[in-house]
Amino acid sequence: MQRQILSSLLVLVMSGLAAPVMAQVQVVAPDQVPAYWHMTKSEVEGEVPNSGRNLDKPGCAAVSYMIGADGIPRGATARKVVPANSDFGKIAVSLVRNFRYAASDSNPSDVPINTYYIVRFNMPRDPARKAALLARCRLPGYGKG
Repeated sequence: MQRQILSSLLVLVMSGLAAPVMAQVQVVAPDQVPAYWHMTKSEVEGEVPNSGRNLDKPGCAAVSYMIGADGIPRGATARKVVPANSDFGKIAVSLVRNFRYAASDSNPSDVPINTYYIVRFNMPRDPARKAALLARCRLPGYGKG
């Protein structure tokens, strides 16, 4: 009986300790990422299929991810893909997984953040059409980004 009580108390204590760590991961709009992290790679490569769906169309893909304390993206997921029936999401995720970051001066504790990045494909030249297309890939809940 005492062993069960001790196990239950240990689980409660550990849960209480884990909550503050999990709460430290902030949600940050894409335009605010440089206040926390700077990208260290000037070029990244992604996996592009030899043939794919709608790869010749204008589009975008919003990939959400966490920048870990080590500057490596984790949990990259295509959240919005335009056009939806394209392979842009897979390509965008493979690009974001290859990003690397270093903490900015205002982030000396290497605080992880959740954010997203919009990968652009075959953007129209017309500024209004381009803006309208990119607006379709913005994710709610990340501030104005």
